[in-house]
Amino acid sequence: MKKIIHVDNSEFFRKLMGAYLQKEGFEFEGFDNPQEADMVIGSGSADMVIMGLTFADIGGPEFLERIKEFYGGPVIVLSSSLDKDKKGKLLSMGANAAINKSGPWQQELRPYLLTLKG
Repeated sequence: MKKIIHVDNSEFFRKLMGAYLQKEGFEFEGFDNPQEADMVIGSGSADMVIMGLTFADIGGPEFLERIKEFYGGPVIVLSSSLDKDKKGKLLSMGANAAINKSGPWQQELRPYLLTLKG
């Protein structure tokens, strides 16, 4: 079973994402801050990382940079504060996708999940 790590400061959205991903057949592990997630992501046990942009102690772009230093798998950014410029910046930094939470995020995320399933 493929494992997806979700790092988001919103407990509500982590629970929603966990229920969705488990229903889709994935193992799920959620974290509310980047420090807790670093060890799991760095261990190589994750097949995909989905991350938010707002954290108390580090900016989302900085967290993305840190992830890309030691993790070669796909990273999807999901945020309610994405505009065209921010989305472009995140994609140029190595995010595989930048998806707005307030839009049809499940539909936009689905192609990446299907890629994991093979």
